[in-house]
Amino acid sequence: MPLTTLDPKTALIVIDLQKGIVALAARNGVDDVVKKARALADVFRARQLPVVLVNVADSAPGRTERPRLSAPFPDGWTDLLPELGQQPTDITVTKRTWGAFASTDIEQRLRALAVTQVVVVGVATGTGVEATARQAYEAGFNVTLATDAMTDLRPEAHDYSIANVFPRLGETGTTQEIIDLMNRSAHA
Repeated sequence: MPLTTLDPKTALIVIDLQKGIVALAARNGVDDVVKKARALADVFRARQLPVVLVNVADSAPGRTERPRLSAPFPDGWTDLLPELGQQPTDITVTKRTWGAFASTDIEQRLRALAVTQVVVVGVATGTGVEATARQAYEAGFNVTLATDAMTDLRPEAHDYSIANVFPRLGETGTTQEIIDLMNRSAHA
């Protein structure tokens, strides 16, 4: 569904833009993703809307066929990128699963702020971003995805999520379209 509206209490959720993950995704346009996430964060902060910065410090237990990242990580691996301009008012969440809602108190924190909608950005499109968007949708939040503010090490996963999954979870748009919508809403 194309981008139509943002609720008055919308939060930005930035997934896994941390030193270790970004180093892995460096060849997949992650610098542009970081710049666009920062642009969105700046607009949300200027409007006193919540910005949630999520990092991952482990993975869910259980067997998988593919090797996965797991603790202990090198020093600094979980550090959020300084380019995000983290502010004292930002909510920080450390997750231990793909999605930010399953292993954290993010839902309760957002509900306490009367948030009804989330904009999700970050890495990786087909895992952390998609899982968080699914969980937000299932929890009853309106979901918007800034499709140019996310990337994945697997281009096919990125493309599949954008084309097939995200339209079923919410609305999609570019960073600039979201900022323009926020600017129009502020002047209405």
